Amino acid sequence: MKQILLINSSINGDKGHSVQLAQQFLAQLPKGSFTLDTLDLNTDPVGHLEMAEIAAWMTPTEQRSSEQQQLAAISDQLIARIKAADVIVLGVPMYNFGVPSQLKALLDRVARAGVTFKYTEQGPVGLLDDKPVVVFATRGGVYQGTALDSQTPFLHTFLNFVGLKDVHFIYAEGLNMGADAQQAALTAAKARLAELSAKIAA
Repeated sequence: MKQILLINSSINGDKGHSVQLAQQFLAQLPKGSFTLDTLDLNTDPVGHLEMAEIAAWMTPTEQRSSEQQQLAAISDQLIARIKAADVIVLGVPMYNFGVPSQLKALLDRVARAGVTFKYTEQGPVGLLDDKPVVVFATRGGVYQGTALDSQTPFLHTFLNFVGLKDVHFIYAEGLNMGADAQQAALTAAKARLAELSAKIAA
């Protein structure tokens, strides 16, 4: 049985298109074939990273104060959930041409030198075991393949950096460009997620 980690970052909660598409993706998987670990950054946000937290990471475990232990545990627990997952599903709406700040705050805690990546003479090497990552990228306009799509290269770069290279994007664009455009985008995304879910389930 596979374990899926679902990370939603829409501030619109269950009404968010990225949340709804992720749920439809999960519904396509055979019942009883997976367990689900859900992290909703709308209802359970992670605060923005501060220097005190980084200092806690850099302090040897046995030398950490109780406050540093609590700070380090935030990142440790997030990374443990990622490591435990066989598949990661990310719901990522576009806000002002970037990823939601809530998701960026989480990713800042995933990039840990010596834990999720290391530097070598040949360059950085990711330390996480590779696994499928499915990204539901929902946008009000149409940006895929243009210079305005900062999300795709950023997420590709970040995920590859920590060792996650099996990354799949499902786009739903033009969602604010009228009812017809929205329906066409969602229909195409649903067809793509049905195809991908079959591969993930195999």
